[in-house]
Amino acid sequence: MDRDLSDDDSVVDLSFEAESPPAPPAELLERLPSCDWLLQGGGQQIFFPPLEAPGRPLEQRCWSSFMEHSRVPMMTEEVAREALLSFVSSKCCYGRAAAGDLVIQELKQQTLCRYRLETFTESRISEWTFQPFTNQSVDGPQRGTSPRLWDIKVQVPPMFQEDTKKFQVPHSSLVKGCHKCHGRGRYKCSGCHGAGMVRCPSCSGAKRKAKQSRRCQMCSGSGRRRCSTCSGRGNKTCATCKGEKKLLHFIQLVIVWKNSLFEFMSEHRLNCPGELLAKAKGESLFKDESTMRQTIELIPLTEVHYWYQGQTYVYYIYGTDHRVYVVDYPERYCCGCTII
Repeated sequence: MDRDLSDDDSVVDLSFEAESPPAPPAELLERLPSCDWLLQGGGQQIFFPPLEAPGRPLEQRCWSSFMEHSRVPMMTEEVAREALLSFVSSKCCYGRAAAGDLVIQELKQQTLCRYRLETFTESRISEWTFQPFTNQSVDGPQRGTSPRLWDIKVQVPPMFQEDTKKFQVPHSSLVKGCHKCHGRGRYKCSGCHGAGMVRCPSCSGAKRKAKQSRRCQMCSGSGRRRCSTCSGRGNKTCATCKGEKKLLHFIQLVIVWKNSLFEFMSEHRLNCPGELLAKAKGESLFKDESTMRQTIELIPLTEVHYWYQGQTYVYYIYGTDHRVYVVDYPERYCCGCTII
C-alpha cells in the first residue's frame, strides 16, 4: 500500500532519529484544535484499523483425511541404523560400535500433523515528542487539519515481515521554550555549582597536605582545581535542546507491523519431546496465504527399540531430515554432550 501525499501533507520519516528525552509537562502544550481527536484521554493513543472481512478459514477436516494423502516413506531398519550412525559420528564422546552392532527389535512409526496459522497485523500509536528547534519550517495547524491516523499512507512491508516505523503527523507542530533549561540553552554545572572550580581532591582545599610543609602539587597550592564536569566553564550545554533554547513539539505516529503465530501439533503416543517436534522439518501438505497464512505439514516420527549386550534401549527419529533423539546410549564415555 503506497500513496503519495500532497506537499502540505508530506510525512517525515523519523525511524532513524535518536530517542527523544522525556516529554515536558503536559500543561506546556496547548490543545491543537485540529489534533484533539489524536490524543483524547491522555498523551498516547493506540489505533487499530477498521475491521475487515477475515480471510477464508481453513475448512474443518479430521486429521485422518490429511493422512490419506501422506507421502512420507515408511521407516526401515537400514535407514534407522544410518540415522543413528550419523548422529553418533557428530558426537565426540559416543562410540560407533554400539550403533553398528545393535539389533533393532521394533520400529513404531507415527505421522504427526502440524498446523500453523500466521496473522499479520498493523497497529498505530500517536504520541507527543520533540526535537531541538533550529529555525526549520514549522508545519503547524495554520497549514490545515491533521489527517486521521489511518488516512496517512505509508509503505507497507512485505506480508509477514515485522517492522516498526515512525512518522511526523502533518500540521501538528508547535514551538516552545525548552522546559529543561527554561529557554536559556545552558544550565548551571552540578559539579561546581557554576563556579568553574572545585575543591582540590588531594589536599581537600587546605593547599598543603597534612603534616607536610610544602604546598600541594596537584593544585599548586591554590586549594582549588578546574571542574572536570564542565571544563571550568561553570555551565553545560542543555542536552535536551542542544543549546538551541527552543523545542519543536509534534505528534509522532508509530506504526508496528507484527506477525503472530499459532501452532497446533496432533497428539502422539510416543515419548519424544514436544520442543524437538516443534522445530522438526516436515512435508508440506497444504498452504494458503492471503490476509492469513495457513500451513499443514506432516512430521514423521519413529520410536526405535533395539538390543545391545543383553539390554534393550530406545531412540527416536523425527522429521523428514531424520534427526535423532537418544534416550540412553550404551556407549557413552563422558557427560559433556547434550543428547539432542
